[in-house]
Amino acid sequence: MKPWIWLLILAGLMFSLPGYAQYERNKAVPVEKVLFGQVLSVRDISREELIEDRNHGWKVFGGALIGGAIGNQFGGGSGRVATTILGSIIGGSMASNHNPQYQTRTIRLVEIMVETEQDGQFMVVQDFDPSMVFHQDDLVRMVYLQGGIVRLDKQM
Repeated sequence: MKPWIWLLILAGLMFSLPGYAQYERNKAVPVEKVLFGQVLSVRDISREELIEDRNHGWKVFGGALIGGAIGNQFGGGSGRVATTILGSIIGGSMASNHNPQYQTRTIRLVEIMVETEQDGQFMVVQDFDPSMVFHQDDLVRMVYLQGGIVRLDKQM
């Protein structure tokens, strides 16, 4: 496979990451080049990503605070201090176990192999757009935007 095809694949993957995956259809941007072609194959790609829950510490703290307040209602003297501490430990532990520190998010991408008459075959990986589903033999245009971004759209 030609080295420039690998660069195109790498650029597609890099710009498909969160933060770059947002494609603004209602914004005018300069176009460097447009190629027209036909879809040879389409493959859906999904990737799960772990996301850290940034509020986890506050949830554990809140659980410990509520557990300590409940534990403070029982006993007297040093027994009350012991039940308050025990309630705080149990409340914090329950909050920690109930709300996992990490969540998962699924990222959907689509890998499209396109053949153009002039320039050969290209593979483009881009974010999945439910309003633009590609199928084999679809006629497409490959739009090169500024910054090395490549986007596939159906020919109208």
